[in-house]
Amino acid sequence: MKTIDANKTYLITGAAGFIGYHLSKRLIEAGARVIGFDNMNDYYDVSLKEERLRLINKAVEDAKKSAVKNADSSVESCGSFVFIKGNLKNKDEVDKAFKEYKPDIVVNLAAQAGVRYSIDHPDSYIESNLIGFFNILEACRHSYDNKTEDYSGVEHLVYASSSSVYGGNTKVPFSTEDKVDEPVSLYAATKKSNELMAHAYSKLYGIPATGLRFFTVYGPLGRPDMALFKFTDKIMAGKPIQIYNNGDMKRDFTYIDDIVTGILNILPSAPCDNGKGARYKVYNIGNNHPESLMDMVTFLEEALGVTATKEFLPMQAGDVYQTYADVTELQRDFGFKPDTTLKDGINSFVRWYKDYYKIG
Repeated sequence: MKTIDANKTYLITGAAGFIGYHLSKRLIEAGARVIGFDNMNDYYDVSLKEERLRLINKAVEDAKKSAVKNADSSVESCGSFVFIKGNLKNKDEVDKAFKEYKPDIVVNLAAQAGVRYSIDHPDSYIESNLIGFFNILEACRHSYDNKTEDYSGVEHLVYASSSSVYGGNTKVPFSTEDKVDEPVSLYAATKKSNELMAHAYSKLYGIPATGLRFFTVYGPLGRPDMALFKFTDKIMAGKPIQIYNNGDMKRDFTYIDDIVTGILNILPSAPCDNGKGARYKVYNIGNNHPESLMDMVTFLEEALGVTATKEFLPMQAGDVYQTYADVTELQRDFGFKPDTTLKDGINSFVRWYKDYYKIG
């Protein structure tokens, strides 16, 4: 298993986002140089994004203080972080970041997220997930035009896909070999489009690209639009929680630390030729263990010490009954399988939530 090369420069788009924050922090703690790119939009509370950036910068300062305390003369070798406030849909801003910082590895996590939001705000998904991703691909392509003695262009593009691409598939667990041609939301369609675009650029221009289909990621500093966070907010405010499909749903909940460990394992290992002239690969990252939505609610109630008032509703448009990841390839190629239990992960989230919102 390869380890993170701290001499590389890592460009993380969506660095102020949930996964982007945790990944940036872990890379910095490993001594790497991280360039964070984020538009800081108000899809959800911007103060949470600002808190993530604060904690990333704190990680840099902590690393420097530790080096000085331990009489380490190479403080310069500590992890570093540069933040760029920019929008992926703006090609000039993306190109400028690539030209100035010459990233070796690019992790594209920036995207307009949310299945339900895509129903009423489709333009946001086209701008960020399609045009924005196209600009990333073009910048990776032209990084090879800017080769120097100490820079050979982008060595690996890793990008976020989603379990949503499986749509209404009924065969479980979901495998990357399954057909995913029938998305049930525009969000899912844009993520499948990303996979197709990345394959084309890998084939045409030699960009090594790995897509990661994330399965219901949760944990401390998570997204407020996700069910766990929304339920917690409402329970603590004494409001009823809305449970769709009358609670008959299952999700392959995946704890954030497992997700980041998976990404870190993949970053140094650009895919080999797939036998068709493309250095391209897609992996599922999920817990390989779907949990009942009602079990999640029970674990949350136990962690909070509060019984929720529940409002049971029919299935919402764009939603799916179950997600379930086949992670055989992830285990085979990297010897890694997410394994944090849902109960332990929820307990960690609740501890953070109470601390962040100063709840006794």
